[in-house]
Amino acid sequence: MKSKLATIIILIVMFLIIGVFGIFGFILWEECIKIETSAEPQDIKTIISENRNIIDKEIKTPEILDNPFDEIQGTNKEKDEQINYSNITINKYFYNQLEENSKTIYKAFETNKENMKTGTYAVQLGSSFTDLLNEENGQEQLGKYYQSAIEAYTYDNPDVFYLSPNKMYLNIETTTKGKKTTYNVYINNGNQPNYLIDEFSSKEQIDRAINQIEKVKNYILQNRKKTTYDNIKMVHDYLIENIEYDTTISKENIYNIYGAMINGEAVCEGYARSFKYLMDYLGIPCTLVIGKGTNSDGQTENHAWNYVQLEDFWYAIDCTWDDPISKNGEVSKSSKYRYFLKGSIEMLKDHVPSGQFTENGETFSYPPLSTVNYE
Repeated sequence: MKSKLATIIILIVMFLIIGVFGIFGFILWEECIKIETSAEPQDIKTIISENRNIIDKEIKTPEILDNPFDEIQGTNKEKDEQINYSNITINKYFYNQLEENSKTIYKAFETNKENMKTGTYAVQLGSSFTDLLNEENGQEQLGKYYQSAIEAYTYDNPDVFYLSPNKMYLNIETTTKGKKTTYNVYINNGNQPNYLIDEFSSKEQIDRAINQIEKVKNYILQNRKKTTYDNIKMVHDYLIENIEYDTTISKENIYNIYGAMINGEAVCEGYARSFKYLMDYLGIPCTLVIGKGTNSDGQTENHAWNYVQLEDFWYAIDCTWDDPISKNGEVSKSSKYRYFLKGSIEMLKDHVPSGQFTENGETFSYPPLSTVNYE
C-alpha cells in the first residue's frame, strides 16, 4: 500500500514539474513570436514618418522672357500617382517637336485646360517621372522638359491667353519606403494667389472674355470665303482694320488675343496671336514666329509675326507692320500688303526669326518658307 501511494505521489510531482516547464515554455515562445511579428511594421512606420516629407525641390516655371529657376515650399495633399495621359492625341506644330517627357506635360495642360481657368487647380502628373528623378541631375532634366512644354503650349494655343506661366510652379513630392523612393509631380500656383495674368482673377471673368472673343471668331467663320487665299486675306484685313498698335506698352492685355480682338489695342504679339487663333478655326495651318525686326528707321527690336501655309508652301505675314499709323487715317494698298504672303528672299531682309523663346530654352524650328512671294 505504501509502495502504491509513493508511486502516485511521484507521478503527481512529475506532472506538476512538466506542467510548470510547459507553461513557462509557452509564455517564452509567445513573447518571441510577438517580437518577430512586430519588428518589421515598427521599422516601416518609422521610415514613413521620418521620410514622407514633401518637396525635395520645387522648380519655378521659367518666365517666357527671363527663365529663372527658384525653390519654394509647397504643401502636402492627396494625390493620384497612377495618372496617365498616354491616350491623349495632339497634333500641333510646336508640340510635335517635343520629346516624350515634355509631351506628357503638354498633354496634362491640354487635358486640364478648363480646370486651369480657376488659376489654382493643381495639374497632376503623378509618378510618371519617378525613373527620371532617380537619375543623376533628374530634377534639372525635368525642369527643362517642363520649360519646353509650357513654351510650346502657350505658343501653340493663343486661346489660353489668361495663363501666366511665370506664376506656375513645378512641385516634386518625395516619398521613401525602405529602399524605394517615388516622386509625385504636380503643377500649381505655389505661393502665388493664382497663376492667371493680372488682368483676370476668376474663372467667371475668363469665361466672359472667351464668350466675347468667340463672337468675333463666329463672325469671321460666318463670312468664310471659298478659297484659302481669300480667308487668309479676310483675317489679315480684319485685324489691321480693327486693331490699333499700342505705343504706350502699358495698357492691359496688349500681348494677347483679348486685347487685340476685344479692346482693339495690341502690340505685335497680340496681332500675331490673333491671326493664328483665327487661322486655327478656319483650318489653315499657321504658326506664331518670334525674332527680331528692323524697321524703316534702321532700329532692330523684338518682334512677332506669322507663317501660314497656302497651296503646299509656307509664307510669312506680318499684320503689325501692314498696319502703319498714317496722318489721314488711310493706308495705301502697297503699305497694307507689304508683308502679306512673303517668301524668304524678301521677308528675311528685315525679319530674323528665332526659335528660342527663352534664354536657355529649347530651340524650336519653323516651317521652311517659300523662297518667293505668293503671286
